[in-house]
Order: sequence, then C-alpha cells, then structure tokens
Amino acid sequence: MQGDLRVDEALNFLLVGDLVGVAVFAASGASAAVAKRLDLFGVAFVGFVAALGGGILRDLVIGSVPPLAFADWRYAVTAVLASIAVFWLHPQLNRLRRTVLLLDAAGLGLFTVTGTLKALDAGVPPVGACLIGMLTAIGGGLARDLLTGEIPVVLQRDIYAIVALGGAILVTIMRELDLSGPGPMALGAVLITGLRLLALYRRWSAPIAVP
Repeated sequence: MQGDLRVDEALNFLLVGDLVGVAVFAASGASAAVAKRLDLFGVAFVGFVAALGGGILRDLVIGSVPPLAFADWRYAVTAVLASIAVFWLHPQLNRLRRTVLLLDAAGLGLFTVTGTLKALDAGVPPVGACLIGMLTAIGGGLARDLLTGEIPVVLQRDIYAIVALGGAILVTIMRELDLSGPGPMALGAVLITGLRLLALYRRWSAPIAVP
C-alpha cells in the first residue's frame, strides 16, 4: 500500500511539474512572439510549439505514443491559455526581453527534471535518460527561436544545453540515491534554473571556433 502511494505521489509530481513547465515555456514562446509582433494565432502557435515541442520529442523517443501533448487535453489547453494570457497582458509585462529569459530558464529547469524522470521510468539507461532530459528541455526553446527568426540559443555561446545536461545528470544521481520525491526534484529544478540565470548574469559562455 505504501509503495502504491509513493508511485501515485511520483506520478502526480510529474504531472504537475509537466503542466507548470508547459505553462512557463508557453509564456516564454508567447512573449517572444509578441516581441516579434505576431497576431493572436501566431502567438498561440509559437507558445504551443515552445511548450510542447520538447515533450513530443521525448515521448516519441521513449515510445510513448501518442505523445501526451495530444493524448491528454490538459497539456494543449494549458499551453494555449498561457499563450493567450501573455498576448492580452503583455502591456503589463515590463522589460519583455528579461521576462522571456526568466521564463525560459524556469522552463529549462522544470522540463529537464520531468524529461529525465520520465525517461528513467520508461526503462531508459542513465546515459540515455540524461540525453533525453536535455532534449526535452531544449527542444521547445529551439523551436521557438526558429519560428521567431532568431538563432537558437542552444547553438550560440550561451551555456544552455550544458546546463540542461548537467541538471539531467544531477536528477539521475538523485534518483539512484532514492531522492526522487517532490521536494528533492523541485530543488533540482530550482538549481538548474538558478544556474542558467547565473550563467546569463555572469555572461558565461562555451568556447567558439576562431576563424
């Protein structure tokens, strides 16, 4: 009985974490679309893709079909509602650029955690689960940047994918140590988000090739 309760608790945490991540990444995508002066449909579409692109990729890789983005109405509705909310409330959002970066960092942390945990729960070995967790986290932001005509952040000098991969490794280690409850995983998401923001603030960057 206690084991069943732990499983239910873990599933509820993954669902809540996923939906919060969807809302955050949708808001990030919608904010970027508003900055590009797209119409309501464009804002909603970019928000939808930014929120669910990484999760769709994750589910296809681990063989979970149809992906949750299409199988569970809560995902699509959350993404669209968050995007529409940003569309109507954007005049109240100060310094839109900073808002996008903050939301993106939060989404990175949440999706790294839930993506890695879902991969591990699907029986993916630790190394593969870390890669899937990273892809889950960066997939939506990659799609958002492409749709809004920007060079994807993950391909620039900013430390982005590296943070996600490091976070996925942390989540995997915590899982091996049986620290996969809501508290430790929420702390992991906060640490990933904080590291991403710190990298932005300190202008940390990966090396680039010199011509």
